[in-house]
Amino acid sequence: MEPRYERNIPALTEAECLSLNNKKVLVVGCGGLGGHLIDQLARLGVGHLRVVDGDVFEESNLNRQLLSETALLGASKARAAADHVRRVNPDVTVEAAETFLTASNVREWISGCDVVMDALDNIPTRRILADACAEAGIPYVYGAIQGWVAQAAVSMPGDDLIGKLFPEEVAIRDKSVLSFTPALCASMQTALCVKLLTGRPVETGTVFYADLLNQEFECIPFV
Repeated sequence: MEPRYERNIPALTEAECLSLNNKKVLVVGCGGLGGHLIDQLARLGVGHLRVVDGDVFEESNLNRQLLSETALLGASKARAAADHVRRVNPDVTVEAAETFLTASNVREWISGCDVVMDALDNIPTRRILADACAEAGIPYVYGAIQGWVAQAAVSMPGDDLIGKLFPEEVAIRDKSVLSFTPALCASMQTALCVKLLTGRPVETGTVFYADLLNQEFECIPFV
């Protein structure tokens, strides 16, 4: 086992560590959630990462986005994510798509992926991604943050978790996010993703909810 991964053991077996190198994960969104997801997956040794985001860094990102820094204001988030992966773990293959995910390109980006990670900040694109994953039979790992609150879940084809969480009339009004909330949410999502990739048991259709203001943690079944 390479020294890079020796501290993964025994939490992960050596065989599981080796298996991660053969997996491909899509991360849609390279901002608050996405930056932490990409960093964690690269450090774990997931062999192939595909990152998608058409946005650029702006000053309001600096309070919470791992990949943002003053020198990168105006720079592509997807390109910065790819550069970060290469610095952290050059053994990981990373594809960066400097574009927004849409109904017309979603099938291209999810193709060949073992797991899809949702790091989005809007409901319409989240629905597009979840529906495409269900159609393609790909596990979808949902994550969302707001203020002090984080939630994560695994949705398998047929669950329609996103449809149940976000009916058509729902709209996001409070867009506040603190520096620590995306880090926690991404950790919750990455743990679910690793269990999927290594074949460990994982609870699906259940939202894992953390309220950091009140230190309350719940498991809420939706399926």
